[in-house]
Amino acid sequence: MDITNTTTQKEPGLHEKPKDRGRGGAPARPKNRLSRKRKPSQREGRSEFSQKVVSIRRVARVVAGGRRFSFSVVIILGDKAGSVGVGIGKGGDTAIAIDKAIRDAKKEMIKVKTTESMSIAHEVRAKYSSSEIIIIPVPGKGLVAGSAVRNVLELAGVTDVTGKIFSRSKNKLNIARATMKALKSLS
Repeated sequence: MDITNTTTQKEPGLHEKPKDRGRGGAPARPKNRLSRKRKPSQREGRSEFSQKVVSIRRVARVVAGGRRFSFSVVIILGDKAGSVGVGIGKGGDTAIAIDKAIRDAKKEMIKVKTTESMSIAHEVRAKYSSSEIIIIPVPGKGLVAGSAVRNVLELAGVTDVTGKIFSRSKNKLNIARATMKALKSLS
């Protein structure tokens, strides 16, 4: 009687996992995160306008279990060629609030009437809430303004003007809206 060895031998590759395969038989993903192809996000497509975040505030409302926090963002959006807008957005995350503020700024966008040298034709005053500002054309001086007035005028592309804030209020949203009101009143 011929007795053969009854011990089972492993066939190569039968019980071993393949080393070059990932899930479902597909090639394995690279270990390095930087080597992966990255999908372009929504924000990368917004190159037509420059933006400036004026303020980010954490605001809270009191509910039965305590406080709920959200973020309030003010953004100025402009193309530096005469179009500018101020928007506000609120959300549970800053990224969501910024997206909402950008959409609001695009809705509120105005076209500023400028001269050939990208200045304004005449002096304008405006008051919004407690913020009062004045914008005066000054040839050859450049842009001389502070706070949110400077941000709005820069993103609108306006040069050779002086801006002055005549209120004790430091609220940048109201200052930006007063500047927008002044630019709307240009004839």
